[in-house]
This record gives sequence, C-alpha cells and structure tokens, in this order.
Amino acid sequence: MKTTLQTAVTSLIGLAVFGLLLFWPAGTFDYWQAWAFIAVFSLCTLVPSIYLLVNNPAALERRMHAGPAAESRLTQKIVITVAFMLLPAVMVFSALGHRFGWSPAPTAVSVIGLALVAVGLAMTQVVVIQNSFAAANITVEDTQAVVSTGLYGVVRHPMYVGVVIMMAGVPLALGSYWGLLVLIPGLALLAVRILDEEKMLRIELAGYDEYTQKVHYRLVPYVW
Repeated sequence: MKTTLQTAVTSLIGLAVFGLLLFWPAGTFDYWQAWAFIAVFSLCTLVPSIYLLVNNPAALERRMHAGPAAESRLTQKIVITVAFMLLPAVMVFSALGHRFGWSPAPTAVSVIGLALVAVGLAMTQVVVIQNSFAAANITVEDTQAVVSTGLYGVVRHPMYVGVVIMMAGVPLALGSYWGLLVLIPGLALLAVRILDEEKMLRIELAGYDEYTQKVHYRLVPYVW
C-alpha cells in the first residue's frame, strides 16, 4: 500500500513539475511537443511501474530510492546532484527555444525524438525486469548476484544506454536542436559514474570481475 501511494504521488508531482518546467518558460500552453512529451514520458514510466508494483514491488522500491541522499559514495552524490539538474535544464532551454524561435526542429524530428524517449525509457524498464537489483542508486545487497544474460550479455550497463537514448530524444521531442548540447556534460557525468560504480562492484559483488572478462563493453559494443 505504501509503495502504491508513493508511486501515485510521485507520478502526480512529476506531471506538475514537467508542466511547470515546460509551459512557464514557453509562455504558452500552445506547445504540442510539450504535451506529447509529457504523455509519452508518463506512459513509458507509469505502465512499467504498475507492472513492477504487481509483479516485483521490491524492484520498484529500489527504483524509487533515488537522489544524492540515497548514494553512499561521495563521487556518486556529486554526479547525481549535477545530473538531476540536466534534465530540467534541457527542458527549460528547449521551451525557451520554442518561445523565441531558436533553431526550431520540424515535426518529423520531434516525432523521432518522441520515439527515442519511448525507446530509452522502455529499455531502462526492461533492464529492471531482467535485473531486479538494478537500483537508481549505486549499492550492492547481500543476496545480489551478477546478471549476465539478456541486455547484460551485450553491454555491462544497459540501463545507462537507455538513459543516453532518452536524453538524446528529449530536446528533439521538444523541438530543439540546441538542447542536444546537454549530451556533452551528460555523457561525461555518465562516464564518471560508470567508472566509479565498476570500481565498487569489482570489490563488493562476487563474480563481477569474471563478468567483465565475458562482456567487454560498458555502453557501446566495440567502442567503450
């Protein structure tokens, strides 16, 4: 019951915050890209959350335990603090772009962006289904085991792949090319998070070293 209530409250607060971040700087509600983005984002997060609530509430709780305070490592606290500012920043910047006509993207590009947002979010949810210990914070539990099948058999951090795809889609979905600049600091932060996370996993998660010998790439096969 507690998780159900928390999920509902979080969803409602998220909708309100997204509306504020998009329509206020845009200066209008006549912004179809924003409405479409909110709809796609809500659908692609709410449906999997309901699935986890019914089938694996423990995994959903892990996903909801997020933010700098949930991290135990200083590096992760810093990374998450900055990362939490990036999505609102790109949303506000894109909305301002809509208002003042900065590099407006055509409808087809916005549709592609919406598709990327959907694919990225769906991928992160599939990861949670395949690995119920995939939490929003960096932690290792006593009963946790290395998962090396499914998406984890392709790259070591498939959830972050989904995040990158989603982040690339957000500004395009909102009709902004300039918003793609957020990918530069976003990718740098992600690299720092991954390297620090793997340092901990090699020490605390049995079998992780062997897993890295089997799956060589972190995000992109044959690249990194």
